[in-house]
Amino acid sequence: MRGRDRMLVALRRGQPDVVPVWELIINEPVIRAICGDCSYADLIEVLDMDGCTAGEDVRFEELGGGCYRCEWGITWGTGAGGILYPLKGPIRDFRDVRDYEPPDPDADYRLESLAQLVDRFKGERCIVFLGHDAFEFSHYLVGGMHRLFRLYYEKPELAHELAEKIVEYKARVMERAVRMGADVLLSGDDYADKHGPFLSPRMFRIFVLPYLKRVVSVAKRLGVPFIKHTDGNVWPILDMIVEAGVDALHPIEPAAGMDIGEVKRRYGDRIAVVGNIDCTVVLPLLSEKEVEEVVKETIAKAAPGGGFILSSSNSIHPGVKPENFLAMVRAARRYGRYPISEDLVRQYSHRNFYAKLFAQPLRRA
Repeated sequence: MRGRDRMLVALRRGQPDVVPVWELIINEPVIRAICGDCSYADLIEVLDMDGCTAGEDVRFEELGGGCYRCEWGITWGTGAGGILYPLKGPIRDFRDVRDYEPPDPDADYRLESLAQLVDRFKGERCIVFLGHDAFEFSHYLVGGMHRLFRLYYEKPELAHELAEKIVEYKARVMERAVRMGADVLLSGDDYADKHGPFLSPRMFRIFVLPYLKRVVSVAKRLGVPFIKHTDGNVWPILDMIVEAGVDALHPIEPAAGMDIGEVKRRYGDRIAVVGNIDCTVVLPLLSEKEVEEVVKETIAKAAPGGGFILSSSNSIHPGVKPENFLAMVRAARRYGRYPISEDLVRQYSHRNFYAKLFAQPLRRA
């Protein structure tokens, strides 16, 4: 079975020949460590990953001092491994929301990275397009989450107007991505940290859920699966995320109390599960043998019956040991063949490596 078919079967809650392996993001330092000067696409081929990811192409203006301004007017700083993070947004006065205009979703260069992956992998590997709904870009544009929450309270009509502008852009880019050849759509907005959602379930229903539903509707209309990515403990809002019509949840972060087996037990008749090999401690700090043990437990809990894709609990970031990433992929291929071994399920499905890991002081391998 080809990687594309393997992932699409799993996203439709079916059982492929082997558990698919995919990553939302693999950062440049890890790529270089594994295969030198090769590209991201080269690494996908070298590791025989079942899927790859493309995001939209956004142009940046260099401001100096490691800072950049993107087409949205957002100023970004540069962190470890060249990863950008938002510093400030262009909307200083909430009244400016009415005059704000997003960039052009139909710009010729907007999907160049996607086009390259389509040319190389179409029909062979599953091409996931990383887009957004309205939550993250709302707080990027107004200058932080605290200011967005003030906007919700003081000027809710302007908060909705801003979200409408963002989601109109994001939905249009997602539609173009599918028509170009993307197999799967994904929203990358984070709604929570390890303590819980950033906003109450009531506020989530009012200010976030309608716009998540809007981008999911693009996938429904075009007949492709939709993955919802969000870090953190999303138990209090998970019913609503599923209600939005998503086909899968990623990454089900164990460090935030998200148990992938429990998510599958509660929601496996409605969504696929994608995750959740910890990338805060396991992949950066522990041994290859311990990585293998975590993979075996994760497969035992999440793989039986299908509807599971194995990935890290967020991304393969610069702090991940390359040898541990490789050990994760090897273990997935070794233990993820269907039918999943009954002995593996019996031995590992009731274990809880993460409970022990996050209850004790961290140690290095």
